[in-house]
Amino acid sequence: MFLKSIEVDRFRNLSGGISFSSGINVLYGNNGQGKTNWLEAIQLLAHVRSFRTSRIHEAVAFGESLASVQGVVHRGDSIDRQLRVAIQRNSKQTFINGKREPVARYLAQLHAVWFTADEMEVVRGGPEVRRSFLDRGVIALHPPYAQTITDYNRVIKQKKRLLEQSADGRIRLDELTELVQPWNQQLVSLSTEVHHARIRYIDLLKEALEHSLFDDALSIRYISSLEGKGDLTNYQQLIADRLRLRLEAEMFAGACLIGPHRDDFELRFRDRHLRRFGSSGQQRSALITLDLAAISVYYSKVKEYPIFLIDDVDAELDGIRIERLLEYLDGRTQTFVTTSKRNYFERFNQRASFYEVREGITTEETPFTATMRAGNVV
Repeated sequence: MFLKSIEVDRFRNLSGGISFSSGINVLYGNNGQGKTNWLEAIQLLAHVRSFRTSRIHEAVAFGESLASVQGVVHRGDSIDRQLRVAIQRNSKQTFINGKREPVARYLAQLHAVWFTADEMEVVRGGPEVRRSFLDRGVIALHPPYAQTITDYNRVIKQKKRLLEQSADGRIRLDELTELVQPWNQQLVSLSTEVHHARIRYIDLLKEALEHSLFDDALSIRYISSLEGKGDLTNYQQLIADRLRLRLEAEMFAGACLIGPHRDDFELRFRDRHLRRFGSSGQQRSALITLDLAAISVYYSKVKEYPIFLIDDVDAELDGIRIERLLEYLDGRTQTFVTTSKRNYFERFNQRASFYEVREGITTEETPFTATMRAGNVV
């Protein structure tokens, strides 16, 4: 799969469109010109979300009420599909070949993996970021899982409302036991599905970890919040028991204390906890290694590579790591890289396509211009 072209309308400061190559695409220019905005537009097209904000209306150009991003995706031998995401206030609409489609079906059309400064939170941040990383990886392989996560979050929200009322004294414990039972029954089923899906995905990532690229020794392990509480191999029975036993504690806390929304996964570098003890360079390398594993897992199941977005690459990785990474990606996955240092990529002049970004408008380099740059003529 690869993104042949993208076109934006009233999205951030961007204007016009870009036609891409199927290999490495380098977007360069001074800071503040819109390079990251183009990656954000690509991610929105793929995942109907932004890696920069959860309030997607913020991406609409100043003074405008709506925006759209559309692009042409090539899959298989000869299949082209036109994708479009329209944004209006806090709503999003998704279209395939001009026809309105639900998000669950839309998400199966184009998959992206991204490496950004904010995404470093997968390594450095809290458990919710790592859970999100796992869940979107599962969704990429099995799009209906998106509905499972939606349903799970809905049930947790409804149950929490009851627990808060009980904590405030508006519902007695005996009343709560009866009222919460239908939600707990749904949680048993949904939690079991989420738990097993994440465990399977972690196992796939473990098998796909590429240790030779940065000479690391990265290891990952899923950590269930029910670890040490019983037999995790019989998760359905275990969570049913814990939900029953911990109801009173949940009532006093006014919160849902049991379920995979409290799970995490652990990253270790040479047997040291990466989040607490890893250097910045080790943490960056670990995220890249994890991203490459996600790419390999997707390819092993779908038989197509996803696209890969790398923002501000020279700020996050040193020259040696950049060179190793691009050599590894070349010929595998369509890659989009932003940089303020065009000269970092001179050795890729013959294998990459270059686009200069100025004030949101992108101009593709011609082969002649690239040759002149390589010869330091211009």
